[in-house]
Amino acid sequence: MLSMRKSQRKDFLEAFSVLQWILTFLFLGLTCIILTVALMFTSLWLLPTLYFIWLLIDWQTPEKGGRRKASVRRWKIWEHYRDYFPLKLVKTAELNPNKNYILGCHPHGIMSIGAFGCFNIECCGFSEAFPGMRVTLAILAGLFRIPIFRDYLMAAGLCPVSKASLGHLLSRRGPGNAVVIVIGGAAESLASRPGVQTVVVKQRKGFVRLALEFGADLVPVYSFGETELFRQVAFSEGSLARRLQDLFRKVSGFAPCLFIGHRWALLPSRTPVTTVVGRPIPVPQRVAPTDEEVERYHQLYVDGLSNLFHEHKVSCGLPESHELCFM
Repeated sequence: MLSMRKSQRKDFLEAFSVLQWILTFLFLGLTCIILTVALMFTSLWLLPTLYFIWLLIDWQTPEKGGRRKASVRRWKIWEHYRDYFPLKLVKTAELNPNKNYILGCHPHGIMSIGAFGCFNIECCGFSEAFPGMRVTLAILAGLFRIPIFRDYLMAAGLCPVSKASLGHLLSRRGPGNAVVIVIGGAAESLASRPGVQTVVVKQRKGFVRLALEFGADLVPVYSFGETELFRQVAFSEGSLARRLQDLFRKVSGFAPCLFIGHRWALLPSRTPVTTVVGRPIPVPQRVAPTDEEVERYHQLYVDGLSNLFHEHKVSCGLPESHELCFM
């Protein structure tokens, strides 16, 4: 009976940990905006006024590495978050702490749960697997303009996926930096659905140019199971709903996916997510990389990602016949 109670308690803690993260992902930013604006019209107006003054002073901090808090990244709740699926990090090669790296993570899925769990919180053993490396997950830059929410994101160690931010991480902090970019972004999230492995990378070459400019080696990463977590209501190409999704994505950089979870409409399925970190692709430093160089290393990256997928797909639960679709 005691064992059963413990099991039920563990199940609740895991579900709660994932639910709080999803609610944070979906609603915390909007809540922070509403709260700060609403307070301006109350007797507490001085609090948001002082905060906005501070915000102006602190505006560039996210572009300069932010201010991560190790305590936030090591919250006990993240261990329950990891165990819910569970999440697993697989290392295939060493990362040299005397070099810098750009890790391209695929696929985006609905919420990039594998990338967040393996690279942004200390629950999957990245620091132990790659000693001497400092990992940073880069996300949509506009989120760092939201009052209060931005401070939470920085405390968790997140940084904007802007050239200024990435350049700072790859040049001003010395070696030993691993910058993680979810390459497919919002466009890839719209293509996410169970049973399909689709990555948006054919026209995404800015990260390769950045790697050449700073001499950062490229590392393909694939999160097996990411697209199995939610069922998405997919709208056909050309439909009004899909055109509105694409318009919103182009304007805001965020895709409003209509998805359905496994429990309570929001919780994802308990599908294992295995994030495999591939072998580094050596990249020389070029002050002004040519288009030919960008094309060459982009193709090497795509080939590396394809090889990584096919090498590990069976061990990560996919059939041998499963293919990776490039868009």
